Amino acid sequence: MAAPALLLLLVLPAGAWPGLGLPRRPCVHCCRPAWPPAAPGSFAHRSDGDEWVRLPRVQPTINISILKGEKGEAGVRGRSGRSGKEGPPGSQGLQGRKGQKGQVGPPGTPCQRAYAAFSVGRREGLHSSDALQAVPFDTELVNLDGAFDLASGRFLCTVPGVYFLSLNVHTWNYKETYLHIMCNRQATAVLYAQPSERSVMQTQSLLLSLATGDTVWVRMFQRDRDNAIYGEHGDLYITFSGHLVKPDAEL
Repeated sequence: MAAPALLLLLVLPAGAWPGLGLPRRPCVHCCRPAWPPAAPGSFAHRSDGDEWVRLPRVQPTINISILKGEKGEAGVRGRSGRSGKEGPPGSQGLQGRKGQKGQVGPPGTPCQRAYAAFSVGRREGLHSSDALQAVPFDTELVNLDGAFDLASGRFLCTVPGVYFLSLNVHTWNYKETYLHIMCNRQATAVLYAQPSERSVMQTQSLLLSLATGDTVWVRMFQRDRDNAIYGEHGDLYITFSGHLVKPDAEL
């Protein structure tokens, strides 16, 4: 029975195979791809042969904007975040416009100026009796704050600074004139005239820096000769003056 059945299957036409209920398998060729394709994807048949090519893959997309609903209400404001780090300074900006003139301020306190001055004279002539003798004065011309003592012939400095000092005398005929302008115990300048048959006016001046408590005075210096300065009651030949040029506070 098996042999006649096998012969019957071999002689059946190709269209009769599906009716027999036999499983259909893909046709495999030696040099061509299998059909249907084993790998996933879409393929299309080319008209020039049995070759199958892969079609482009289509990716479906959904427009979210179509599904977007209505805008909701604003939520509660959140807490402020921490302050960030300070950034680097920016470049200098353009110069702004000049502002309007401000109002006049209140008047300031008046400047406190320091003053010191003296000018004294001697009307009576004087002969030296000692080797070193202070010259007293008898006439007061200017004496601010009473800083000059006529009897001792000394000016006491109460305002430190730079002072201008000047000494004027009239020499005596045939007598030597030898005087020092003193600062404390130090001779700072000399006024000298040799003995002569004619009397003349002699002067000496200087700038001197004085400190508080310094004293300025005139001293006669006697040597081998008679030392004298001339004076008359009617005229003022001998004068000694000084004034503050600039206080230390302004130097």
